[in-house]
Amino acid sequence: MSDKFTPTSKEELLARAEAVAGLSLAGLAQRLDIAMPSNSTQGKGFVGQLLELWLGATAGSLPQPDFQQLGIELKTIPINAQAKPIESTYVSIVPLRDIAGLSWEQSDIYKKLQHILWIPILTEKGLAIGERIIGSPILWQPSPQQAVILQQDWEELMDMVAMGEIEHITARLGTYLQIRPKGANASALTQAIGPEGESIMTLPRGFYLRTCFTQQILMEASHINSI
Repeated sequence: MSDKFTPTSKEELLARAEAVAGLSLAGLAQRLDIAMPSNSTQGKGFVGQLLELWLGATAGSLPQPDFQQLGIELKTIPINAQAKPIESTYVSIVPLRDIAGLSWEQSDIYKKLQHILWIPILTEKGLAIGERIIGSPILWQPSPQQAVILQQDWEELMDMVAMGEIEHITARLGTYLQIRPKGANASALTQAIGPEGESIMTLPRGFYLRTCFTQQILMEASHINSI
């Protein structure tokens, strides 16, 4: 298959993803003639980039769904042997300034959460990065109830950001969504709103989906597939 593939429908995208289910990451890298990183630390981000290339993602680093024409976001999800997510899932950067009047429907994260192609990756402890196994894809859209909770989480968290309470936001807040620091080190600071409306410097923040939520998605997909 060509690595120049670009999907023109969700069915075509899903078929492409299903074609590599059960394959190791090393096997997919070989198909694409790409060298594997020597370890998981050097390979941070490699799994997503590998699947983006195979599946024909077009957005790159733009704050848009990965498959722009289809409005579908790609998310890999590391799981253990019991098919449980082993970490929360990063979705998008949290806007920390110039957010007056920003609504849920206008936000980058809203656009990314409307339609997601989830690719589970079996990532057992001690398993070399090339030996990790690509799971069956899940094409997902939030249920009405899930959509309400995601919006509530976003609005409550963004209200805190707007009120200058960024330093008081912890990963414990939010039912499905949480805000966590998104900086490699303490020197990578960005501007945010302070408690008096002043400009302060802080670590960039990211929106993440809790594992309890992504586990729900995996269980729902498993139930549907077993019917």
